[in-house]
Amino acid sequence: MESYDFLAILAIILLSTKAFGLLTEKVHLPQVVGALLAGIILGPSLLGIVSKTDFLAKTSEIGVIMLMFMAGLDTNLNDLKKCGVACFAVALIGVLVPLVLCGGVYFLFYSDGFNAHNILSATFVGVVFTATSVSITVETLNEMGKLKTRVGNTIVGAAIIDDVLGIIALSIVTSFSGDNVNAGGVLLKIALFFVFAAVAGYVVYLIFKRLDTNHGHSRRVAVWGLAFCFIMSFAAEKFFGVADITGAYIAGLMLCNIPKTKTELAKKINIASYVFFSPVFFASIGINTDMSGLNAELLGFTAILLIMAVLSKVIGCGLGAKVCGLTSKESLNVGIGMVSRGEVAFMAAQKGMNAGLVNPAVFPAVVIAVVGATLLTPIMLKASMAEKAIKPAETTV
Repeated sequence: MESYDFLAILAIILLSTKAFGLLTEKVHLPQVVGALLAGIILGPSLLGIVSKTDFLAKTSEIGVIMLMFMAGLDTNLNDLKKCGVACFAVALIGVLVPLVLCGGVYFLFYSDGFNAHNILSATFVGVVFTATSVSITVETLNEMGKLKTRVGNTIVGAAIIDDVLGIIALSIVTSFSGDNVNAGGVLLKIALFFVFAAVAGYVVYLIFKRLDTNHGHSRRVAVWGLAFCFIMSFAAEKFFGVADITGAYIAGLMLCNIPKTKTELAKKINIASYVFFSPVFFASIGINTDMSGLNAELLGFTAILLIMAVLSKVIGCGLGAKVCGLTSKESLNVGIGMVSRGEVAFMAAQKGMNAGLVNPAVFPAVVIAVVGATLLTPIMLKASMAEKAIKPAETTV
């Protein structure tokens, strides 16, 4: 007899993620933190009401693909072109330093020597902490009236580049996760994927650009756009060995500069993502985070990883800002503003565990460090910027 338990599980997940999301929003934290907490409470760590199933795994995979598609759609290519050398330097150094420091911490704690798997696992943990989520930073700066400043402009611009660099790094590392991998072959496949994405994306861009002027097709644009997203995700994994979320992100990127199409896609796909797929994805991360194995060694690793997650962005992004002419105070604020991690980090962590690059026993430490860095960002930023105002932006950074 067919079981319908999955319907009850979905109802519990949707209700609990929304309830906890509203609670975390009331204390000025993103709702994804509440969704994660809901998953941890429902999962094996505490109540044990919900466990990992193939249905939840597949549903959460669709959720993460849709989130990355929306991230691509939300990218403003014009802002990316305008944000200049300072933002690129902040983003680049802010990716390299966490890659080394956070990856290095994992290697020191959990590697038994220099071999390909250990180095790849450590590199992957570093990649998780390269991504920046500036939604909390932007909200904090806006509250303080300092969003439209040189610091605010640099943080927002650098975060856009940061995500692109993080996705590229994720694609490279996950491509090396299989057995008997040929380095040259992997790099060639990655290069071919980006060539394929550019050609396919340009053709699809022209098609959607034409549809953009035809009002009669607007209701069907969301269906075609989402189909394009899934095709790119499938092609990335199946033919090129690149993470499916990379294909989804690029699909969104290809359509982000078509105004009506972008609006229609964002309006309709965001509803499905927000109401159903995203809550399941974030709850699944919590469900997969089994806290029962936490011991003194793992807690020590978690604390050091959190410290490195904070310092690596403060040092890396702050150094990039300083090199590009910002004052020491402004550079510090830029570094602090880039500390927050979010959706992309959780997506990368989940992808790494599925690929066998992250030990499931260590996964809770990674999640705690990501959440901890996110919680600390507004506190540190307010303390750092409380004394005096930052210079208004005189020119485009």
